[in-house]
Order: sequence, then C-alpha cells, then structure tokens
Amino acid sequence: MTNKKETWKDGMYGDEVREKILEFAEAGWESIPEDERDMWFSRFKFWGVFHQRSGQESYFMLRLANANGLLTAEQLRAVGEVAAEYARGPVSNPEFGDAWIDLTTRQSIQLHWLKLEDIPAVWEKLEGVGLSSRSSGGDTMRNISGCPVAGRDKHEFVDAQPVLDEITAKLRADDDLANMPRKFNISVTGCREGCAQDSINGIGLEPAAKAVDGDDVRGFNVRVGGGLGGREPRRARSLDVFVTPDEAYDVVRGFVELYFENGNRENRQNNRSRFFVDEWGTEKIRDRLQASYVDFDLRREGADLRDEYTYNAGKAPSEGKHDHVGVHEQTDGDYYVGLAVPIGRLTAAETVRLADLAATHGSSEMRLTRRQNPLILDVPESELDELLDADLLETHSPEPSVFTRGAMACTGTEFCSLALTETKARTAAMLRWLRANVDLPDDVEQIKIHYSGCTADCGQAMTADIGFQGMRARKDGEMVEAIDVGVGGGIGPEPSFVEWIRQRVPADEVPGLLRNLLNAFAAGREEGETFREWVEATGEEALVELAEPEETDYEDPCLTDAKRSWYPFADGEGPAPTDVDGTPLATESDD
Repeated sequence: MTNKKETWKDGMYGDEVREKILEFAEAGWESIPEDERDMWFSRFKFWGVFHQRSGQESYFMLRLANANGLLTAEQLRAVGEVAAEYARGPVSNPEFGDAWIDLTTRQSIQLHWLKLEDIPAVWEKLEGVGLSSRSSGGDTMRNISGCPVAGRDKHEFVDAQPVLDEITAKLRADDDLANMPRKFNISVTGCREGCAQDSINGIGLEPAAKAVDGDDVRGFNVRVGGGLGGREPRRARSLDVFVTPDEAYDVVRGFVELYFENGNRENRQNNRSRFFVDEWGTEKIRDRLQASYVDFDLRREGADLRDEYTYNAGKAPSEGKHDHVGVHEQTDGDYYVGLAVPIGRLTAAETVRLADLAATHGSSEMRLTRRQNPLILDVPESELDELLDADLLETHSPEPSVFTRGAMACTGTEFCSLALTETKARTAAMLRWLRANVDLPDDVEQIKIHYSGCTADCGQAMTADIGFQGMRARKDGEMVEAIDVGVGGGIGPEPSFVEWIRQRVPADEVPGLLRNLLNAFAAGREEGETFREWVEATGEEALVELAEPEETDYEDPCLTDAKRSWYPFADGEGPAPTDVDGTPLATESDD
C-alpha cells in the first residue's frame, strides 16, 4: 500500500510546487488549510522551504543548493544581506545572537526564522545572483558534493568539475526525476584525499585509472548504496565499473533512473538507496544498467586511489590533508585559504565581511566544504599576509585549535522536529571547555567530534573520531538531555563507523567523559599514533572504562529537556504563529 507521502507527491511535486508556495506567500500563513499543512510542508521541501519545529509555526528554514559548494563573493554577500534583513526570529540565540547563516555538511547554506510571506523576496534576491534552493530538500537529488578545490588542487588526479556541472545542468534539473523514493545523494571527486566522501553517498565517483585501448586513462570508479542514519549505516559498494569523464554522466543518470523506477515507495523506513542496493546486489544492478540504461560497454573497475585517501581518515597529518583548513597552494601558484567556522555558523555581518575579503584578496571565487567551512580561492602570494591579518580570521581562523578544527554539529532541537537535543550552542560551550581543560600532544592535529541531535545523523556522528547522538535520560529524577558517545569512525581507504561505548550520558557529564578519554589517549598512545589508530589498538572494553562520565565545572546551556519548549533558550509561551512583521496572529490589533 502506498504511503501517504507518496500520495501527496503523486498529487503535486517538483517544479510545480513553486507556484503554490508563491500563492501561499502572497495570501499569508493562515491561507494554508490547517488540515493540509503536513502535505504542503512535505511538498515545499523540494524547493528548500522547511517548516520549523512545533511551537515555531509560521517560521521556515530555507536551504540552498550550490553543487560542490561553489560560490562567488557577490552570492555570499547576498546571502548575508538576506540573513540580516529576513532571518531574524522572535528570540535571540544566547551563543550566536540573531541573524546568521548555517553552513551544511553537503557544502551549502541554510537560513532560519524566515517568514513564508518573505520567501518571494528572498528568492528574488538570491536568484538575482545565480543562487537557487531548488531540489535542496525532500525526496529528490540533493546538493551534489565534490572536492571543493576541483580544478585548483595542486595534487588533483582528475578534474571532476566538468562532470559535476553536467550532472547539475542535465540531471538535477530534470523535473521528470524530481520525485525520488527518498532523498538521494551524489558525489564526484577527482582528488587524492577523498574529500567528497563517496563511501556515504547513494552513488559516488572516485578517482581511478585504467588501460583503455593501450592508453592509461584517468577517470572514475563507481560506488553505490552508501549512507548514514537510523543506526543502519552502509559503506557504498563497488559497482565494478570504470568510467571516463565523458561517460560518467550516463552511468550516474542510469543508476538514478534505476532507483527512481524500482526503489521501494511503500516503506519509508526501508527505501533509501542503500537498502535498494542491499536488496538487488551490485552484480544485478550492473547487469541491469548495461542492459537498459547505458548504450556503451561498461568496463570493469580500474586501479583506485583509495589508499591515498586522508580526508577525515584518521591518518597522521604527514600523510596528507584531513580537511581544507589552512593555507594551500593551487596549481596556478596562487593559494586558497580555508577557515574553520566553529559549528558552521556565521553571523550575517561576518558573512558579508567574508565576502568582502574574498573579493579584495582573491578572485571573488569561494567554496564550501563538507566540514561546514568556507574557502577563499585564488589568493596571490602578495595578498596572503593582509588576508591572514584580517580581524575576521581571529574568530574563524585558518589555524584553529584541534577541537575547533574537528567539530561539526547538525541543527538540533533549535529548529528540527526530529532532534532530541540542542546541538550548536552546546558544542560551542564544550569546545571552550575542552580548550581550557584538555592538553593534547603537539603532534595531534585532529580530533573529529561530530554531533547529531538524533539518529538521522545529519551531523555525521557515525564517521567521527568521537561521535555524539542526542538522546534523553533521567538525572536526579528530572528528564535531561543526554548523549550516546561513540568512537572510532572515519572516512578513508577503509571507512568505519563508530562503536557506541557509552549510552544516554547526561549532557553535563560529557565534557568530563571526553577529558578522561582524551587524557588516556594522550598518556597511552604510541608516538605519532592518531586517535582512530589508538582506538583500534585499545579495544572496546578498555575504552568503555576510560570514557567515564564525570560532572565538572562545565555549565551546559540547555540541560533540561528542550523538546518541551517551543525554543530551547526561551521560557514561557512562544509567540508563533505570527504575521510577517512578527505580531502574534492570536493578538487582536488596536486599530
């Protein structure tokens, strides 16, 4: 039996939803029939318009789609200006204030506290500089990820940007494929670090080489069926296919169409592409692609570069980049500068300032990474010192602390109805506490701490050195926010997912747990040993003992159960729903 969301999508989905959003925006929040709101909100997601959580009625999040994190200074400045004008809620965040943007783990941007009535003006501003929110949410092909320095990476194996551009222009733009069984992730990378994280995507193209007609050809091997979430993660599996850059689009499209036509549309708990690959198997998928979806002979896979992968791979820094933070030389002799933005959140003013720096000291070209960080590209050597002396880089540094550098966090209960805990402000508070209370050896440059507010794992906790997933527990008779703690995850030659060593730890005891665990790491590691290597050598039983929860002087910003509040940092009744000016709709006018 078809589930209700498939019924909703059959009635309307894809590009035609835009006109309904515009109609509702013109008529106002109350024009959406109350008994149809779930249906319309589900449809709105295709255009990146997400209704926020319960208690925040009439407020929306907008997510953009910019493949491979491509941005210009002009575009980022427009985003900052939109945030300053429209992304202001009825209450400020105590850590980040009001009017800010969030950088995402799929190399894009989210704006919160938007009013539906303002969406047309926001679209006009952003689309006027070439940005779009189309196909950034819902059951569709999400923002395509890749190496953010494609075409500029000094150590790049093959330039993947033309493939990314073709997929964006021809596949994601195809409205006939808008209504997928569930969200679908695509990645393409030609770099040696593996920064597109092909192993956790529905289909991932990774750099490879093969002898073709006597010539050594550079192209891509194909993997399918990766993904996180639901405590049922999967590594993408080899399809045993090598494609040249000219053939890559056809194979990606073929797999998308195969999943579109045969993916499970009945059980939404079991219909991601990773379950489709489980059911069919890679051999059957390869045979069907050859028979029905591509018109050239599929070659067997080539020699891959996976042994060289270092991005979030738990390898020593001497083996290669594990992120894009810092100053790095490009192929043309210029440099790109990667900034560490703690938890991926920039104020509107900082966003505009960052755009100004990119225009002043670089070519105005920018990129976003899968670790929620921005890059300024094409900086001549003569401009480096002045850029590095900019005030903004004191906060968002290219030389951050090990904890700031490795931190990521999802949206959490601040806005997400699925989350069980607050994430962003808590992570910021934890980072400050760790910097002040934990000393690590000088050669330890990476500790990846990822925080997801629930098991959907938007914060990629499963792939972290130390992963957090939000839970709830009782402490002293009171329901409090709690965290499951896992260790040993990472992406690289042999992707691994965390082992959960502590469950439902009250959030105020987690920093003490981290201090105990990291002190044991610092004292017990072999010289040069990374955290992931130490975890593997130590073993789960010992790690459980070392990761002892402990109360400390750390003060948690949101220990009580945030799901009971309309906003984690606000007491009393929320004002929602409100009109476009923020006036509660239940309040009668004095006029």
